[in-house]
Amino acid sequence: MKEFSKIDSLEKDEYYHSKEGYIIFTEKYHLKRGYCCNNNCKHCPYKKEIESKNEKS
Repeated sequence: MKEFSKIDSLEKDEYYHSKEGYIIFTEKYHLKRGYCCNNNCKHCPYKKEIESKNEKS
């Protein structure tokens, strides 16, 4: 019996594996999710919004 993981439900263009074996989410994945998790993701499209809000404060 194969164990189902969340990564199996993602499209191939929503992530890739780094040389070190980490799963890296693409901008498409982040936009589909719809919010920033504040983990400083490499391809986060929301990062710029957060930085500009912090500069205004």
